[in-house]
Order: sequence, then C-alpha cells, then structure tokens
Amino acid sequence: MGARLWKKWPLWLLVAALAYLAAVYRGIIVNSAGEPLEKADAIVVFGAAEYDGRPSPVYRARLDHAAELYRRGLAPIVITTGGAGADPRFSEGEVGRKYLAALRIPDSRLIAETQSPDTAESARRVGTIMRANGMHTCLAVSDGYDIFRIRRMLSKEGIRVIGAPRPNSRPATFWKRQEAVWHEIASFTLWLMRLS
Repeated sequence: MGARLWKKWPLWLLVAALAYLAAVYRGIIVNSAGEPLEKADAIVVFGAAEYDGRPSPVYRARLDHAAELYRRGLAPIVITTGGAGADPRFSEGEVGRKYLAALRIPDSRLIAETQSPDTAESARRVGTIMRANGMHTCLAVSDGYDIFRIRRMLSKEGIRVIGAPRPNSRPATFWKRQEAVWHEIASFTLWLMRLS
C-alpha cells in the first residue's frame, strides 16, 4: 500500500500546484477590481518608471488617482515609493512627491520613500514609516493586478490594506491580461520563496 502511495506523489504534487495557481490567479483577478473605499491613515502610491525627473504615463496615472483620493478626504498623508532606476539622479519616490506637490498637495502631507529597489522592499520600508508615525491602514495605489501581491506584502508588515488600483489599469486585450496575471503569479511566488 505504501509503495502505491509513493508512486502517486507526483500526481498529488501536480494537484497541489494546480490548486495553488488557481487560487493565486483568482486572487489577482478579484483584487484587481479594487474594493469599496474607506478612510485610512495614508495613501501609498507604488512607484513606476520616471524619465529624467518626470513620472511615466503609468506612474502619473497612479499619482493622479492618489491626488483624487486625497482631495476626497480619504487619508491625510500620501506616501510615494521607489528608489532610483537607471538614472541615479532621480528616485521614483521623490519624483512622485514633487509631482503631487505641483498638484498643490501640501508638502507636510507628503512622505517620499526613496531607497527601495523593488515592490517587496517598498512594502517593508512603508511598513517601517507607517509604524513610526502611528499609522495602521492604507489605501494602496498601483495597477490592478499588483494589488493582490501588495496587499500580502503590506499585511506582513502589520498594515491593513484597502486596494485602490488606478482606473483603467488592466490591459485591453485578453492575451495581454493573461500575460500580466501570469507575471504577477511569478512575482508573488518568488516573493513567497524568498520568505521561506
């Protein structure tokens, strides 16, 4: 009997892998739609590319969405994230902070996290910033398919997350959406593997 079960372990492994993939796939899709917004301690804008000190169109859309949430009174502080990319003169976090300041959000209401090289490190540093300032909840602003992973990364830091993806952030075509979701599954899985 034991030998028969031993021979079936590859099948059980395959079933477990498929169940994991299905659960994460569903989680990414469900979280990408956002959820009913409520007041939080901060709005956290996850960085994207910047070009010569100006936010890329994707990053600008995230920042515009964060500014709208701030103006609606949903949080008193906006935290921008992201370190320097190819150009060491600028960090995504500082570019985002300056962009929001130009939209007339008071400097005293802006915090820039400027050191993180990736989303996981952004979440870790945001957790540190929020705990140091007595903040426990945030509206997380990024692209829709990022929210599932961001929610888990910030939850690990003890932050309660309300997903607030930027509007129209899901790719327009079916195959582009599939590509984005599977990219997120891979990123999330790599993060889990680093934790273990």
